[in-house]
Amino acid sequence: MAAENEQSKGPFYVGVDVGTGSARACIIDSTGHIMAIARSPIKREELIKDHITQSSNEIWGKICYCVKTVIEESKVDSLSVKGIGFDATCSLVVVDEKRHEPVAVGPNFDDQEQNIMLWMDHRAKKQTELINETGDKCLKYVGGKMSIEMEIPKIKWLKDNCSKETFKKCKFYDLSDFLTFKATGKQNKSLCAAACKQGFLPYGVEGSTKGWSASFLNNIGLEELVENDFDKLGGPLDGSANDINSRYHSAGAPIGTLSEQACKDLGLSKNCIVGSGVIDAYAGWVGTVAASSDIDNQETEDINHAIGRLAVVAGTSSCHIAISREPHFVNGIWGPYKDIIFENFWCSEGGQTCTGELLAYVLKVHPAYEQLQSISDKTSSSVYDTLNSILEDMVATQEKRSVITLGKHLFYYGDLRGNRSPLGDAEMRGSIIGFSMDTTLSDLALKYYAACEFIAQQTRHIIETMTKAGHRIKALYMSGGQCRNNLLMDLLTNATGYPVVIPEYIDSAVVFGAALLGASASKSFELKKAQSHEVTLWNTMKYMTKSEKVIMPQCVESSDRKLLDVKYQIYLDMAQKQKEYRSMVDFIETE
Repeated sequence: MAAENEQSKGPFYVGVDVGTGSARACIIDSTGHIMAIARSPIKREELIKDHITQSSNEIWGKICYCVKTVIEESKVDSLSVKGIGFDATCSLVVVDEKRHEPVAVGPNFDDQEQNIMLWMDHRAKKQTELINETGDKCLKYVGGKMSIEMEIPKIKWLKDNCSKETFKKCKFYDLSDFLTFKATGKQNKSLCAAACKQGFLPYGVEGSTKGWSASFLNNIGLEELVENDFDKLGGPLDGSANDINSRYHSAGAPIGTLSEQACKDLGLSKNCIVGSGVIDAYAGWVGTVAASSDIDNQETEDINHAIGRLAVVAGTSSCHIAISREPHFVNGIWGPYKDIIFENFWCSEGGQTCTGELLAYVLKVHPAYEQLQSISDKTSSSVYDTLNSILEDMVATQEKRSVITLGKHLFYYGDLRGNRSPLGDAEMRGSIIGFSMDTTLSDLALKYYAACEFIAQQTRHIIETMTKAGHRIKALYMSGGQCRNNLLMDLLTNATGYPVVIPEYIDSAVVFGAALLGASASKSFELKKAQSHEVTLWNTMKYMTKSEKVIMPQCVESSDRKLLDVKYQIYLDMAQKQKEYRSMVDFIETE
């Protein structure tokens, strides 16, 4: 994807996104137009079930390739690139504290290059349970208990399983922070990563002055992290979230210029300001929620208009992010997190561990999958578009009212990797009621529909849990590849009852959000303290972000809405019954 340079005006900004399976970079002009995008795949290893690792050296190399590619394709003078922003999965990077060389994270500790525990690595079950038994006050700010996907349990697992000598030399980064370190040589940290995934409490929260809690870390057996003023984690809190000299920053606050080595690696110049990074889902929030549309009468002028806009970042997994002026405490919903995007605003994050991955799994394990692939190849369609067409044909031939009625007697619960929100139960698994011995393509289409319906119903469950605790939701602002799935988008709007806003850049909203971080960092750096950074970031977002379309729900009295409402009650019952069944058999086993 590229555009002629003369059609776009500088300055230019680069965004870098590191997802689960690939690194991407994009370059945008001063209006927010994406001029070029590049992608490169990233490997991951799973030598033992739930032990999933990656390499920081490989990831940095792929980033450098992507950035150089977009500069070349856009024909932009690298001296005109004034800002760069990074986002990444919430994965744990482990390096040697003196040399910043990779340290192996297991399971066998043979390969030093494998120094990242991927976000979906679920090895630290025992450590997570230990942490949550403490009842520490920091747990109040991660939905009541830490998830197995967070980084402190992973660090605890590492201590429990590697040699004392190895652990003693370790330094820990969230992946997004590691990338800004590679870019600047500075060990600044994002409040986003520290607060969301590491138990950090921003200034003033529960009386916090240092961010890290020595008592918490000592209680869980990580006293090494307290030593030398929390140096292994990045050091203590030391000032405003938007002060360039502070260690910890809100999203997109300027950290500094590129280092000489990073200039060589990326093909950029010292003119380029690096913005504080974020976890990838939050880049999706930045890249979508400022878009104006008819549903809100184009209201984007004031930063407070961001309240009520729920960002749904839908890829391998899905995240649901909302901001508020006041903290809302919700069991099973991560947060509230203070200052991570805008200073003096709070963020809450729901999530589904397995959505895009769920749909892919449902297809691949079905006997008719090869037939589906063959049809899709012949028609040059995605497998999801092909299935949606098959479902429409089934509606016509069976004379049904809608696709929703086709699957009314199929009940699917799809937490195949456990539940992140709102139950916060890593032991949840999938179940299905109503399947038969049918192995045809029609049966595959129905099971695919049921999985889509599950994703939509669980989204409603997450939203209702948030609104009951005080959040006000007005619309869903989507990003990620799932936006292309018209069936899923229709189910989301009709299951939840909220409008669904589709962004201009469907597949690129997250990397676009990273570029906006670079743009706002550059502008804040130029403005110095003439304007608060959160205002600069919001102004950048509203000027550069556009929506593609809005999907409205059917009338609440429509037959499809009523059917989905009944099936929502069944969905809730299936979740509750699974927990009850586990308790029944566990009780017998412990007698």
